[in-house]
Amino acid sequence: MAASTPPPDGGFLERTFEITARGSTVRTEIIAGVVTFATMAYILFVNPSVLGGITDSAGVTLNPAALLTVTALAAAIASIAMGIFGNVPFALAAGLGLNAFVAFGLVAARGLTWPNAMGVIVIEGLLIALLVIVGLRERIMMAFPDGLRRAIGAGIGAFIAIIGLVNSGLILHPEEGTILAIAPDVVTWKLGIFFLGLIVGAVLLARRVRGALLISIVVATVAAIILNNAMNGEIWQFGVADIPSTWVATPDFSLVGAVSFDFVGTLGALTALAVVVAVMLSDFFDTMGTAVALGRKAKIVDEATGSMPRLRRILLIDGLAAALGGATSSSSNTTYIESASGIEEGGRTGLTAITTGVLFAVAMLLAPIAGVIPAEATAPALVIVGALMLGQAAAIDWDDIGVSLPAVLTILGMPFTYSITNGVGFGIISYVVIAVLRGQGTKVHPLLYGCAALFIWYFIYGTI
Repeated sequence: MAASTPPPDGGFLERTFEITARGSTVRTEIIAGVVTFATMAYILFVNPSVLGGITDSAGVTLNPAALLTVTALAAAIASIAMGIFGNVPFALAAGLGLNAFVAFGLVAARGLTWPNAMGVIVIEGLLIALLVIVGLRERIMMAFPDGLRRAIGAGIGAFIAIIGLVNSGLILHPEEGTILAIAPDVVTWKLGIFFLGLIVGAVLLARRVRGALLISIVVATVAAIILNNAMNGEIWQFGVADIPSTWVATPDFSLVGAVSFDFVGTLGALTALAVVVAVMLSDFFDTMGTAVALGRKAKIVDEATGSMPRLRRILLIDGLAAALGGATSSSSNTTYIESASGIEEGGRTGLTAITTGVLFAVAMLLAPIAGVIPAEATAPALVIVGALMLGQAAAIDWDDIGVSLPAVLTILGMPFTYSITNGVGFGIISYVVIAVLRGQGTKVHPLLYGCAALFIWYFIYGTI
């Protein structure tokens, strides 16, 4: 009997991640993980900017340092879990758009406390995980027309782009109502920092520089610190745009577990259900599209059948990551399309995601930096990511009014009402009504009818 062939170089890592079989090496996987982290690290500073800018109904404003800690913590756990159990080079972190839903849709507009808002996210994530376990997630995805799915993604892009412009100070958003206006004075130092970050980020991204958004945040922040010190701290106060007294510190885990589930009492049962459905649908479509796109890039999708190994496991981890984000107060975590940067570097296995996760864990020590970065330095990343997400609208069938009108209502509804829920509702209701009136009601999935009925109730009673 022939002697068994010894395992290739790599030993345990090779046997666990099938590195050689996927055409990679341990060194390549680690480098790919570092590259993925560099392209995603901007969320460490953008997430605290989005969540930390709103005070809830109890008068609580989340601490930026604590937010950086939990943002890094959730990203580390979720990415490492994806690497170990999914064995794919997909990294996860707090989702842009979903964090805006929490801050502006739940806390600012709905009057929920931060623990209540995070409770909504925990429930949403657990429901997604449950749907994956029972095999319904893929079926629900198929119930929604492609145009509507793409419109939801594009609408979220428009929403976070508007938030970026408001955070920059270029666009004004009044306390009441949702009418937007340009700032009366656009020649200010703060706007200068915003435009600097926007130009640097856009140019570096166009030149395909790794970590373009992170670099733009660093450049804008350094410029703001120099400027603010030259002006004797007259532009930004309270430690913003100032050299931190310490660069590293013990992570602040005070927000972990700060969750409450009594939001139904504040919203009402059906409104709470509509809100959960809206954020769940946003998470649904974003994750499925991202996972398949990354799978194709990593060459682990069967092009003949369109299937991807371990897809259900990947979707389950993503759903649990959403719940983890709520439990840590970092907002819903989701698979990042930025993982494509590591895949381009040759990442093909879960070792890439684990490397990214480990770097996020190390980043928890950088919490003191979060309070130094001005909103004008992170706003460009919101605008740029929003612009990239709006690109999903290109694949919508604009010649079919039954698709294009619901898409427009979805895309415009989110930024102009400052609500992802409203945009999703506009799109679903209009799609169903048009389909019925033009005699195509039998082609509409029953789930869509149920969602349309729920959102009709929401607009009549739930928004009052």
